[in-house]
Amino acid sequence: MSDHAQRDKTAWIKGHNAQCRVKPGKPTRPWRFVLLGAPGIGKGTQAELLSQRLGSCQLSTGDVFRAAKGIAESERSPAIREALDYMKAGKLVPDATVVALVKERLHCLHCEGGFLLDGFPRTVAQAEALEKLLEEEKLSLDGVISYELPVEQVLDRISGRRVCSSCKASFHVKDLKPRVEGVCDHCGGKLFQREDDRPEAVRVRLETYEESTAPLIDYYQKKGQLVRIECGAVPQDTFQRTLQALKIAG
Repeated sequence: MSDHAQRDKTAWIKGHNAQCRVKPGKPTRPWRFVLLGAPGIGKGTQAELLSQRLGSCQLSTGDVFRAAKGIAESERSPAIREALDYMKAGKLVPDATVVALVKERLHCLHCEGGFLLDGFPRTVAQAEALEKLLEEEKLSLDGVISYELPVEQVLDRISGRRVCSSCKASFHVKDLKPRVEGVCDHCGGKLFQREDDRPEAVRVRLETYEESTAPLIDYYQKKGQLVRIECGAVPQDTFQRTLQALKIAG
């Protein structure tokens, strides 16, 4: 695994003057992409593979939100504090707050290996703000990768997932079966289906994603920046399709 893949992403998580302790190796050039894809489609896995192959830093706003609660009060930035207030109230974090959070991490956008933006932008307003921000920083996107898969196949992938109640290892009733049904291979814990992995919950999540993302896909399509990738049966298939679509040697 490359030095880059082991990077702790402290700078992205904490923002401001925080620094990543491990620096990436020398990339041939900085690659900068936005990644789009429905929940459960495998976008996170593709981001990891692309990060290792291209040397670009995976920047997930989801990682920031998940880590925010664990950041000491004295270390929370204005945008993090504002985002937490909305989250505690059970409200969506507004566009302006998300954009402010990214602005607090401008040095991450200048990573020498480039970046893979995962989870941002989510709306056209955020996309317009990102475009303006990159122009100000004299940076540009190489493209917007949209990972796609028919709804029924996404439902099958997510609803078949089972998680260990003890060690949190993940299995699948079809694609990654445990040796003993309902029992974790690693620790012997009981496997269960998370509430948000049930078909009815997944369908709602997918419908919400489609409604919010359709205008965003149209926005990037009109700009000629959208690269559509049909997900394969296994992650490596999707990865090879991505490299081919981007005209990057495998």
